[in-house]
Amino acid sequence: MPRIDLRIDPHYLENAARDGLKGGAGYPPFDVCWFPDEPDGVFLRITLAVAGFAEDELDVVAENSVLFVSGLQEERAEGEFLYRGIAGRQFRRQFTLADGMDVVGASLERGLLEIDIARRPKEVRKINISVSD
Repeated sequence: MPRIDLRIDPHYLENAARDGLKGGAGYPPFDVCWFPDEPDGVFLRITLAVAGFAEDELDVVAENSVLFVSGLQEERAEGEFLYRGIAGRQFRRQFTLADGMDVVGASLERGLLEIDIARRPKEVRKINISVSD
């Protein structure tokens, strides 16, 4: 399963996409949209084309700086097929997230699964130094 690394500079990701490296071959196709002017809100949005999948057939899990998106379609018995061009598929995609990236939401509308990722500033702690005599 190919892993897409989102820890890199978004400009590099854009150039790689232009060079034909956008996710490599695979299903489902996806887009990564960058929102550079959102200081506190959504930083990246990953959109996957998952037509035919119901909400309960999709899983979005963020664990240890990796975002896993998977889908498993139930076999639908709706009569006898004379021709079957729409295959039920399963998939699993991985996206590596940088430190400070947090998945804040996901929605499914018109066959598109949108996953919003926000930047969370690292916590800065001041540590007092004690002097012993």
